[in-house]
Formats: sequence, structure tokens, C-alpha cells
Amino acid sequence: MIQVRIHGRGGQGVVTAAEMLSVAAFEEGRYAQAFPSFGSERTGAPVVAFCRIDDREIRTREPVVDPDVLIVQDVTLVHQVDLFAGLHADGYILINSTRSFDELGLGELAARFRHERLLTVPATELALRCIGVPIPNTVLLGGLCAFSGIISMDALAAAVRARFPAAQAEANITAATEAHAWVTAEMQELAHAPAD
Repeated sequence: MIQVRIHGRGGQGVVTAAEMLSVAAFEEGRYAQAFPSFGSERTGAPVVAFCRIDDREIRTREPVVDPDVLIVQDVTLVHQVDLFAGLHADGYILINSTRSFDELGLGELAARFRHERLLTVPATELALRCIGVPIPNTVLLGGLCAFSGIISMDALAAAVRARFPAAQAEANITAATEAHAWVTAEMQELAHAPAD
């Protein structure tokens, strides 16, 4: 089973991201579930959403406390909330930021994980350019497709088309595709970087 935890703030599409990820998994013939956990339900308040994907029926309904994948849609949460609690040592971390883990003050944390599974993506900037709004959810899912291979871009595109009206869906797919290309290029660069 693959367990994903998505952190962000109200209004950033955190819950929608988990839902689209689960729909993409269904598109690929797998079982999935998505659900949110709200504190105070208002724009700007911290929000967490969860997604589980498996080849078998999923019976558990608890929040994801030991994620395999962590997506951070709002970098301002990095030092406010214990985002990394329970993350597996070989887990994936995808953060919406133009800065590196070291620049974010996460160098010590990053040292505990596999460096090739830690990535920051300028998701807000890509969303603004392609969609016209600073909502990074679909962009980060496009990056996740390239980064982890958990779902395919075709499945994500189908989930996006099921969620949004046609013009909005195509803009989101363009943004996700750009993120996929950006992450692919970053991963190739990481693969060729000398080991520390």
C-alpha cells in the first residue's frame, strides 16, 4: 500500500489533490481512498489530506501517520507543523518552493532521507503561469508522477478532466505536464551530481 499525506492551507486545493490522486489510481484499476483532516475550516488555516493506493481493497480508515509520500503545498508550514512525522526513511518529499532544502533550513532533516527522493518544485509559479491562479495542487501531482511513478500522467489527466470544466482542466493538465518535465530534468541532474 502507498500512503500519501498532503499538507497545505485552506484554499490551496489540498483536499482536491488527494481526491484527484485517488481518482487517478482508480483510472489505473487500483483501489484508493482519499479524505481530509481539518482543524478550523477557513481559508489559510492548515489542512491535511490523505490518500491511500493499493492493488487490494483498502479496509483501514485511519489518518495516514506513516506516509510513503509527503507533499507540502505551502512552504510556510515547514517550521510551524511537524510535517515530517512518521515519514519512512525511504519516503518521498515534494515541497512547493523555489528554494532548496538547505535554504529552507531543512538540511539536517534531509540528511536522514535518500537525497534522490527529496525535491522542491516551483509549483506556485508554474500554476500562476499556466492556470492563472496560485493553486499548486495539480502542479505538484504532475511532479509526483515524474518523481515517484505512483501514478501515470495519463491517469492524472483523466482525473483532472473528471474534476474540472474543459478549459480549466486543460490549463491544469498543461501545468502538471510542465511540472512533470521540470521534475524529470531535476532528477536527471541529481543522478549526474557527484555524491557528497
